[in-house]
Amino acid sequence: MTEKSSKPPAILSATSFETKCSMRAIRRSELRLMVPLSDTTIYELERRGRFPRRFFLTPRCVAWDLAEVEAWLTTRGHASKQEDGLHPYVRQRKSRPVKG
Repeated sequence: MTEKSSKPPAILSATSFETKCSMRAIRRSELRLMVPLSDTTIYELERRGRFPRRFFLTPRCVAWDLAEVEAWLTTRGHASKQEDGLHPYVRQRKSRPVKG
């Protein structure tokens, strides 16, 4: 009968841990400070796939990935500078069209 030499599990150094787990989760209170939108608007954008999805930390606690939220803010900033049709054309509204 031969004995297997078992190696102890590898211990991650602080730098390798940071590279493997670089995601930082933010809660709703931090998200509100970064994104000045109502909870309803954020939920609607998430549902349409236009905002980073929340994930559950526990059954009653949700969070967002900070890097995804920052990337979303950056793309919104670039889109608003380009004015590439992201804003609704209010003159074509059926109810209360803007007259000009």
